[in-house]
Amino acid sequence: MPLSLTSPAFQHQGTIPRRHTCDGEDTSPPLAWSGAPDGTRSFALIVDDPDAPDPRAPKTTWVHWVLYNIPADAKGLPEGAGRGDLPAGTREGVNDWKRTGYGGPCPPIGRHRYFHKLYALDNTLRDLGRASKADLEQAMKGHILGQAELVGTYEKAK
Repeated sequence: MPLSLTSPAFQHQGTIPRRHTCDGEDTSPPLAWSGAPDGTRSFALIVDDPDAPDPRAPKTTWVHWVLYNIPADAKGLPEGAGRGDLPAGTREGVNDWKRTGYGGPCPPIGRHRYFHKLYALDNTLRDLGRASKADLEQAMKGHILGQAELVGTYEKAK
């Protein structure tokens, strides 16, 4: 069974509930995964938006959350984990607001896609400090055993 990533809050390609955005409580959605490959020693999670600032003319991929060293025995993250309710040993990198923690969808215009990317790794990474998405991706090279993706969408109410 391949690695899979789901959320009870929204379906793949479905709308992310308002409570998980800047228009609501800005709390991270619950996530669940299964099918970790043999040899998994830790997980990493990156949440980003490739449609910034305007999906009709994207110019950047905006990073919303960076996590690594999630324990291999973890089966998911509870709602609100982005406010410090993380499994023991989990490390947080910085998002594009230059802070740790979850920053929910907050698109300035149009409906954006938010990619939740989970990586199963064959090791536990060294302490990367205030790692960016790029720092984490570099550190994961050669250590990815499997990957799963969950995409949600969001557009601000007019």
